Amino acid sequence: MAAYLQWRRFVFFEKEQVRAPGEGGSLLTMPSGLTVCDSGRGSLLFGDMTGNIWFLPRSLQLTSFQAYKLRVTHLHQLKQHNILVSVGEDEEGINPLVKVWNLEKRDGGSPLCTRIFPAIPGNKPTVVSCITVHENLNFMAIGFADGSVVLTKGDITRDRHSKTQILQEGSYPVTGMAFRQTGKTTHLFVVTTENVRSYELTQKDYPYTELDSHGCGLRCSALSDPSQDLQFVVAGNECVYLYQPDERGPCFAFEGQKMIVHWYRGYLIIVSKDRLEFAGRAGDSQAMDRQTLTIYDLSNKLIAYSSAFTEVVDVLAEWGSLYVLTRDGLLHALHEKDTQTKLEMLFKKNLFVMAISLAKSQHLDSDGLSEIFRQYGDHLYNKGDHDGAIQQYIRTIGKLEPSYVIRKFLDAQRIHNLTAYLQALHLQSLANADHTTLLLNCYTKLKDSARLEEFIKASEGEVRFDVEIAIKVLRQAGYHSHALYLAEKHAHHEWYLKIQLEDIKNFQEALQYIGRLPFPQAESNMKRYGKTLMCHVPNETTQLLNNLCTSFPQNGEGSRANPEEFIPIFANNPSELKTFLEHMIKEHSDSPQGVYDTLLELRLQNWAHELDPQLKNQLHDDAISLLKSGRFKNVFDKALVLCQMHNFQNGVLYLYEQGKLFQQIMHYHMQNDQYQKVIEACERYGEQETCLWEQALSYFARKEEDCKEYIAMVLGHIENRNLMPPLLVVQTLAHNSTATLSVIREYLINKMQKLSQKIEEDERTVHQYREDTARIRREIQELRTSPKIFQKTKCSICSSSLELPSVHFLCGHSFHQHCFESYAENDVDCPTCLPENRKVLDMIQAQEEKRELYDQFQHQLKHSSDGFSVVADYFGRGVFNKLTLITDAPTGRMGKSKEAGLQRELLINTKRKA
Repeated sequence: MAAYLQWRRFVFFEKEQVRAPGEGGSLLTMPSGLTVCDSGRGSLLFGDMTGNIWFLPRSLQLTSFQAYKLRVTHLHQLKQHNILVSVGEDEEGINPLVKVWNLEKRDGGSPLCTRIFPAIPGNKPTVVSCITVHENLNFMAIGFADGSVVLTKGDITRDRHSKTQILQEGSYPVTGMAFRQTGKTTHLFVVTTENVRSYELTQKDYPYTELDSHGCGLRCSALSDPSQDLQFVVAGNECVYLYQPDERGPCFAFEGQKMIVHWYRGYLIIVSKDRLEFAGRAGDSQAMDRQTLTIYDLSNKLIAYSSAFTEVVDVLAEWGSLYVLTRDGLLHALHEKDTQTKLEMLFKKNLFVMAISLAKSQHLDSDGLSEIFRQYGDHLYNKGDHDGAIQQYIRTIGKLEPSYVIRKFLDAQRIHNLTAYLQALHLQSLANADHTTLLLNCYTKLKDSARLEEFIKASEGEVRFDVEIAIKVLRQAGYHSHALYLAEKHAHHEWYLKIQLEDIKNFQEALQYIGRLPFPQAESNMKRYGKTLMCHVPNETTQLLNNLCTSFPQNGEGSRANPEEFIPIFANNPSELKTFLEHMIKEHSDSPQGVYDTLLELRLQNWAHELDPQLKNQLHDDAISLLKSGRFKNVFDKALVLCQMHNFQNGVLYLYEQGKLFQQIMHYHMQNDQYQKVIEACERYGEQETCLWEQALSYFARKEEDCKEYIAMVLGHIENRNLMPPLLVVQTLAHNSTATLSVIREYLINKMQKLSQKIEEDERTVHQYREDTARIRREIQELRTSPKIFQKTKCSICSSSLELPSVHFLCGHSFHQHCFESYAENDVDCPTCLPENRKVLDMIQAQEEKRELYDQFQHQLKHSSDGFSVVADYFGRGVFNKLTLITDAPTGRMGKSKEAGLQRELLINTKRKA
């Protein structure tokens, strides 16, 4: 039985007869006497015995032109150029002519013939058996019945640019030829009735390779397309052989006498002749020849179509279909069915493997292939072949929803198959978190540690699963070592630390891991897990925190962590906290304020609870030293509260002094009845706050103990600085029963003596003012009644001799006019007297304003129902503050008022230009 009979047969083509155009068109009949056929460039071409070449376009309107006088024997239509090469005869005898036609140009209604030359190998006329032309128009080969092959190299459309030579000579007719172009290499296959050769045309002298010692008949060879690697097909009566340029390829046993061989879109088309015998009516045996057209799919090992025809002239391919011309002049069309229809035919027969092969050869898209794999998988699943089914479902990954497959194998409890599918899903990086969870659960349920480890360690480059989900599942299943591996490898620091601290309790390793992290991650994880680590490995944790906040090895940017943020970690470890804070202020004096506040609190706590006097003194000095560091100026209140809470007296007093809270210092000593300290405080701070002496006097006055010594010291300072009126001193000391007159005797005597001296000074001043007033009045009278003689000879400004024009003032000053204009502020005031006069005028104005303000104050105080609020209002406005003018002479009120009035009158009446 022939091998091809084992191939399955299908009807992948539909046959119909071509009809003439128009409504109800009859069958299209071709002209009689056709001898040769070809196709290309949108037309079917025919040559006949009368020398005509016919064109049948898609519109089915036949046209022709006279190409030869006698007959047309060969046609070759190029596929990439609108060039037709023909062989025919113009006269009787063996005189074949080759003509090259440019179908795009016309010559009197016919295509333009660009070249004509005789087809003769040397000087021996012989019949042309076949012809082929390279698509680049640089090669043409003509085969002859005597075994010769003539090669034309160069532009085949012109005589001038081409060269013809005999490629081979032989004894057996040449039956077929084909050019094969691979890159820059050109080969020519030549087959005769007895052998097959391959010529390499890109090398000098055109070397050839003898491929086989048997050949084929006319029209029984063809060149395949790239799907079969451009192999040369030679069809013998027993087998079909395929050839590469340097060797023979596969062989197919297709029996029958081969008449025609073609290659079309991956199909091998063979027209063969079978001889059938049958018995007649009279018992005589009769025989008839039947021609069968068979379309083979070599890639998929199937017969795509087979049908019987009577006397096939040729098979042509154009417009996406095959056309079979029979001797009766009819044209039969074979239309290939669409891929989906062919696949459905295979599906009905459960030929899924063949369907997959067919789909790939037809270049079906991935969606179509996936659907075939799904149907094949369903078929195998229903048959119980779960292993085979899962392999087909794996091929659907990326197109078929994974849940479709997962549900099937979960229900069937086929965990091994499900694991294989999930693995493939992850390998293609198409798994989601649920798929990862399911796969890891499969591994753990199977207790397959080896495959689990292989899965998590397989992806050295691209990660094919959700790492965080994998860590969660492994941790939950108790595979802590695997979870740690993933967490460390993929830098999931939080998960690594969670497992180490919460599951394995390996605190030392967790701390070392944090120490290896980059600075930002180390900082954040210490904030998260610092309390836990401090509880179990306090010393090592403190050291790591020291590094983080000072000089962390992995920190290449020069920044450091804020130590204040780590203080809560030491909630139950005050000793380590103190060590940490002291290290911070030692390494960085600019540490945050919270570091100093917390360290102060710790030192005060230690001082308050220490019982050893020597250690207590040391802790006292440390606390004072910290207070004196100057870091508590902006948080004075906080430091003060801490010292008060721990009864740290020296610290409280130091802070009072730094905050200039002198009265608080006084009150502190008063509360503790430290008399000498009260005096020392007054002496030390009395210059800055004079009321301290008054408070000290009041304090000692209220004491019933004998405080005469201290009262005398206070009174001495009050007297020297004139801090209190004598009457107020007496009233203050009246509260003390032990303070006798002898205590204040000296004070009162000194006070009275000073008052007497003051009165005498005031009387002398009054007398002086009266004399000055009388003198001024006389001057005013003189100015009003007597003429003024100007006897100045020098300018009061430049001290040069006066020259006209000059300016004279009643005050006695004289000036050059140009000096006066340069220095005078106005035309009426003497430049020399103006500064002193202005002081006087300012004094007068201030006195008038005070007088008006005094009257207003008296009026409001008299008519107000709340006199205290009026006084408080004026105090708030600064009315009772001492007013200091440019000159504040120590004169009495009356004297000053009189003097100001006289000087004002003098200025008003005497200042004018002379």
